[in-house]
Amino acid sequence: MILTFLQAAAPGGSGSMMMLMMVAMFAGFYFLMIRPQMKKQKTEKSFQQNLKIGQRVVTTSGMHGRVSQILEDGIVLETMSGKLKFEKAAISREFTQTRFPEN
Repeated sequence: MILTFLQAAAPGGSGSMMMLMMVAMFAGFYFLMIRPQMKKQKTEKSFQQNLKIGQRVVTTSGMHGRVSQILEDGIVLETMSGKLKFEKAAISREFTQTRFPEN
């Protein structure tokens, strides 16, 4: 029985094939998961840096408002309930009429 396990050792060429599969899996993860996320973060950061007063935005928590002031440490949004201060990182995207129509 022990002799059977010893004879069933891996063939000589399987190490390089295993390494090739690992590289292919890493490349797949990079192009399908990591790269799109990095691209999304880059566009979101550039959007946050280019905010203007009067622009209508949506925060990451879903709050809709208009940019009232741009401060060093954040942004003041004017909402239906008053003015609220948020971090720039909390601003998710621009408010669009086609996506959020007013009734």
